[in-house]
Amino acid sequence: MRTSSIIAAAVLVVSVAACRTASPRAEYLTPYGQPTRPFSPAVRVGNMLYLSGQIGTGADGKLVEGGIGPETRQTMENIRDVLNRTGSSMDRVVKCTVMLADMREWDAMNVVYAPYFPVHKPARSALGASGLALNARVEIECWAVVG
Repeated sequence: MRTSSIIAAAVLVVSVAACRTASPRAEYLTPYGQPTRPFSPAVRVGNMLYLSGQIGTGADGKLVEGGIGPETRQTMENIRDVLNRTGSSMDRVVKCTVMLADMREWDAMNVVYAPYFPVHKPARSALGASGLALNARVEIECWAVVG
């Protein structure tokens, strides 16, 4: 009876240890200081980095002018900046979700988006939205490998 209790305890200890290693903790990254909105720019879990959606705002916090082309370019530059500040890069992006205010702008968005991924094309979803923050034309979120 004592041997089976010791074995059961050992199995329990190993199981708890396995659960701990199987569940990495989340790191809420704030590369620009304390967030002013109720979300983090990026969250790291293990070797995965999850970016919040980015829109085409410049350093002044306002949308760049010119429509879908310039907004997509600024959005992609904002994504690049968050990735660089949190330990990853564009060539390590594995998934993107693109939200468009008007699906008819899908082709124009792709013209600007595609050169940011010259070698490895991340998996991607695209959808139309009835409204984006600051009346943006495009919002893009990404997942990337880090570490």
